[in-house]
Amino acid sequence: QEKLVASGGGSVHTGGALTLSCGGSGYIYLMSNCMAWFRQAPGQEREGVAILYTGNGVTVYDDSVKGRFTISQNTTWNTVHLQMNSLKPEDTAMYYCAANLNDGYCGFEDFHVWGQGTQVTVSS
Repeated sequence: QEKLVASGGGSVHTGGALTLSCGGSGYIYLMSNCMAWFRQAPGQEREGVAILYTGNGVTVYDDSVKGRFTISQNTTWNTVHLQMNSLKPEDTAMYYCAANLNDGYCGFEDFHVWGQGTQVTVSS
């Protein structure tokens, strides 16, 4: 079964950096219209962090991460990455990658293929 695999999480101090990677299924990436990263902190709802249109590279960010996070893709390895800089304690969450295989506009509500999460913990 095709699946997405997220990796790269860890524990850092405030101001630190991490890079998350999403791979596992080249098929899902190649068939995707958009890929995205989401996060969910304990006791909170899942929230969208960043979207990447895989065809043209257009990106969208949640206001909370603009200027600090960068979503990108590696077309050789069929992977999507999230570079996270200037991390804050409020960035602590389980991070998930997801795909939207449908054409058209991609909003955070449009993702329907999910991978398992990778934990990011930022301590002050």
